[in-house]
Amino acid sequence: MKNSSLNLMSNPDKTPGLKPRRGRPPKVSRENSDTRAELIRSGLEQLTEQGFASSGIEPILKKVGVPKGSFYHYFVSKEAFGQAVLQNYADYFLHKLEIHLLDESFLPLTRIRNFVKNAKAGMIRYEFKRGCLVGNLGQEVGVLPESFRPQIIEIFVSWQDCLARCLKDAQLHGELAANANCHLLAENFWVGWEGAVSRAKLVQQATPLDNYCDFFMAALPK
Repeated sequence: MKNSSLNLMSNPDKTPGLKPRRGRPPKVSRENSDTRAELIRSGLEQLTEQGFASSGIEPILKKVGVPKGSFYHYFVSKEAFGQAVLQNYADYFLHKLEIHLLDESFLPLTRIRNFVKNAKAGMIRYEFKRGCLVGNLGQEVGVLPESFRPQIIEIFVSWQDCLARCLKDAQLHGELAANANCHLLAENFWVGWEGAVSRAKLVQQATPLDNYCDFFMAALPK
């Protein structure tokens, strides 16, 4: 790799004690907020497909049409950029979860299957090149900046809380045993789900998602 190549894991400051330079705004006719959003969107595609440690900034900047020197105009560091991409994905995914899991027009356990169906369609649409960015980064946590660890944990907790609400509704509808630990069941779901997503990417088939959903549903205490 050439020394001039930017990498997400590199330190933007070679001189200790100096604040990151802000850089110059790009010479493009768009609002700063729009450019920042485009950088995050492009980064999401890159990180979801290739991971954080092996992704460089240059392909992202090239796709958006932003000069290399302008990067720090939008993000104080590459670490901050990765965190912004991660949080953007997490917020989007939580919204999708709420749409499916809190939809009272369906019975609670049907909502879970509706979520799985939607997730499966998304993986098929992208030809199994993308999985779950949060799960992917969780597997890379050993080589990520330490600031990512609490962020990833917090994201998973928010997803678990959403699923736990759905499972509590299932108790009220008599679909789930009244003494079931909904928070523990929700945590177990996400632990297994991330593995199913990884296997689906590996075999390039949605079958692992269906199999896991069937297994989880069958194991629920009735």
